[in-house]
Amino acid sequence: MAEEKAAENPSPAVLRPSAARPAPAGARPMMRPGPGSGPGGPRRRPFFQRRKVCRFCAEKVTDVDYKQIQILRSFTTDRGKMLSRRVTGNCAKHQRVLTRAIQRARAVALLPYVVN
Repeated sequence: MAEEKAAENPSPAVLRPSAARPAPAGARPMMRPGPGSGPGGPRRRPFFQRRKVCRFCAEKVTDVDYKQIQILRSFTTDRGKMLSRRVTGNCAKHQRVLTRAIQRARAVALLPYVVN
């Protein structure tokens, strides 16, 4: 009688496969494909993007005046935020000077802090 019950209801260990636990969600595979492989075939070389040149260095500008609103506006977004060096291509020296000029122009109300 006990043998019949054991045959009817096998233990949970018998039902599960003996394989390892499944990987958690979002787990990365152990091996990555090579850099030239992909689902659509080998990838092309990445497009060479030309390095941006600092506008102030190219024009040999020594100082950026906070009263030159047209120049300062070209380095801000339409919302009034300052653009980063990565976007504008300015060198570190001129980005610092530009930041100071924009802050001064905002302080004397030549440029808005925020555009609604």
